[in-house]
Amino acid sequence: MNRAADARRSRRRQLLLLASLFIVPLATAILLYFSSGWRPAVNSQGTLIDPPRAIRVAGAMLTDGRPAPQDVLTGRWSLVHPATRCGAQTREVLDDLARVRLALDKDTARVRRVLAHDGDCARIAIPPRDADLLVLIGADLLAQFPPAVDGRPGIYIVDPLGNLMMSYPASGSARGLLKDLERLLRLSGIG
Repeated sequence: MNRAADARRSRRRQLLLLASLFIVPLATAILLYFSSGWRPAVNSQGTLIDPPRAIRVAGAMLTDGRPAPQDVLTGRWSLVHPATRCGAQTREVLDDLARVRLALDKDTARVRRVLAHDGDCARIAIPPRDADLLVLIGADLLAQFPPAVDGRPGIYIVDPLGNLMMSYPASGSARGLLKDLERLLRLSGIG
């Protein structure tokens, strides 16, 4: 009888030891997450706009003079460059955005490029290869984009629901933007 009780205790100890291998790390992670304020690092290259805010396109015009539809910035992820003065830098930013969009490969159709300006950019000719570029004209639209990190207009990500989410400096690395965008598209169920 004593042998049977010892065998049961031994099996019980083994079961508790095995269960602790799974429960102790989980309990430690939960304790660290909720009590100490420790959070896993998120390595995004851009600046998160918290809370995200809806972009209103009321009053904005398309290049042909028609009013922009209210839902023009919904349905797909948008890479927006608000330009106050257009020139060589604007063309360079648009080219970088085209390369980022093409680098997305199978997700290219989920992303569009947008140039928002107040009417000054009409003088830069948009070549036929930029047929996928959406151009919106309106000072009210332009005012909704905060200055980027370097104080100048940057590049912004607008989600498929029309919310401004992230900002990047215009002179920044397109590689960082691509990395963040790939992560967003991989994790997102919308757009």
